[in-house]
Amino acid sequence: MSKINYYPGHMAKTKRQIKEKLKLIDIVFELVDARAPKSSMNPELHDIIGNKPKLILMNKSDLADGKGIEAWANHFHEQGHHTLKINALNGKNVNRIVPTAKDILKDQFDKEAKKGRKPRPIRALIIGIPNVGKSTLINKLVAKKATKVGDTPGITKHLQIIRIHQDLELLDTPGILWPNLDDQTAALKLALLGTIKDHLVPRDEVVIYGFNVLRKHYKEAFERRYDMTIETTDESLDIFNKIGERRGSLERGGEINYERVMDHFLYDFRHQQFGPVILEWPEESNHV
Repeated sequence: MSKINYYPGHMAKTKRQIKEKLKLIDIVFELVDARAPKSSMNPELHDIIGNKPKLILMNKSDLADGKGIEAWANHFHEQGHHTLKINALNGKNVNRIVPTAKDILKDQFDKEAKKGRKPRPIRALIIGIPNVGKSTLINKLVAKKATKVGDTPGITKHLQIIRIHQDLELLDTPGILWPNLDDQTAALKLALLGTIKDHLVPRDEVVIYGFNVLRKHYKEAFERRYDMTIETTDESLDIFNKIGERRGSLERGGEINYERVMDHFLYDFRHQQFGPVILEWPEESNHV
């Protein structure tokens, strides 16, 4: 497949700023997409964060395959990480974030109290790759619009500190992708989910990857959506043709309009028309 790279200048600047501000932070909230928890993590940021306490927030959890998300939660627990399954859009479990962070930081704050320091808000850093839902989460925590929110990756451009309430201060960061997406399968997953802007990615490769995931793990939902039968001998082009015929994506003369098929498929995938899915499983990797 074609090489996918995406590293705007403001992302490199943000990484430097995170290094500078880390000493002021008590805990890191890492927001990941529950449908691709590992691929939506930034390995470079893990190196920067080091041993700082971390809470992994598995966002869009209601869009993820239940068995898969439980497997990931167990995997993270075995790795010594705390997790919460949330949905920033509808507020699911968002009210559990601060109490969970307090539990994680209990020993640290007890030590501060013994030294005579006054109670203070938790200082948290929120990180996540573009379009994973950070701004939506912040707005839900604040209960008002504190940052710009949109479906287009890369809206947040600057670091900013947001006072959530008396118990939490949040240092927000723009979404960051790593500079060279060496794991091209991970890149395809992010593109399929809409994390990478569509014009940066070969759409046919993304769509074919999506076909392969669905026919392997969610074949019945795939067939039902387009009222088709997928044979074991079908190639990707055969599936393109079947979807085109069922959806009426035809040119004059009856030829398939493949661009329109890709539009239909990506829209359907990103709007949960195949039901809850997951794109990766813990056993596929030995680390996070």
